[in-house]
Amino acid sequence: MTKWEYQTAPVLIHATKQILDNFGEDGWELVQIVPGPQGGESLVAYFKREKKEG
Repeated sequence: MTKWEYQTAPVLIHATKQILDNFGEDGWELVQIVPGPQGGESLVAYFKREKKEG
């Protein structure tokens, strides 16, 4: 059975592509992105990737 690990991270609107590309390079898949608690200039991204054994 596949096991997953998860991560949440703030994402600034003016640097969205760069931030998401960095997570993608580390193997993280974007699951969802929602407005941040302060609204306006920030978002919260939810990521997952397969958990490595060992």
